[in-house]
Amino acid sequence: MFNFQDLFQWERFITPSIIKIFYWLAIALVTLYGLSGVFSGLATMALNPFAGFVLVIASLIGVVAGIVFSRVAAEFILIVFRINEHLGAIRDQGERH
Repeated sequence: MFNFQDLFQWERFITPSIIKIFYWLAIALVTLYGLSGVFSGLATMALNPFAGFVLVIASLIGVVAGIVFSRVAAEFILIVFRINEHLGAIRDQGERH
């Protein structure tokens, strides 16, 4: 993971170490919002069955889309840091020659 001293030094990035925590927090939030939408849809079914059904389906699709988007965003952040590491390795390799 990372040391407390890494917070005050700029030689090492801490984002790649903690991105998984933010990913799982995003998954939890997406799931909670999805469950809220499903329960709202079920409550709406008492008044208008079609609108309630549409809301339940839209909430489930939203959960899936939110999970996929969260994963893509987390991977994008990790790719940016990996590109930085590879460019640093290329720079170091060029300085040796």
